[in-house]
Amino acid sequence: MRLNEVNYSDAKPFQGYGPGFFRIGGNVVHGALLAHAGGVDAWGGFEDTATLLALKGEIDVIFIGTGAEIAHLPANFREVFDEAGIGVEPMSSPAACRSYNVLLSEGRRIAAALIPV
Repeated sequence: MRLNEVNYSDAKPFQGYGPGFFRIGGNVVHGALLAHAGGVDAWGGFEDTATLLALKGEIDVIFIGTGAEIAHLPANFREVFDEAGIGVEPMSSPAACRSYNVLLSEGRRIAAALIPV
């Protein structure tokens, strides 16, 4: 079997998470965050659509990590992104971290907006 090292270019992959925090790109970030190829930003949760919409044109889909368990997205939150033409995929935050890393390694245009576990 041959193993290849994954190259994330300048983007930062998730390395871990725990109660109230994420470890991404060697740094620990407390609270909700938005990770994308350009860096890591604070995210204000479902009421903060402007931070996510600022990525329009740079991404195709946003993984929405809803915490320890998957939860439905608020209807008005989903509508904002439907109108903007940005796909949103709700999942648990641990699953969103893993999915983000895989697609990031493939060079995909993605972001992850995550609520801590």
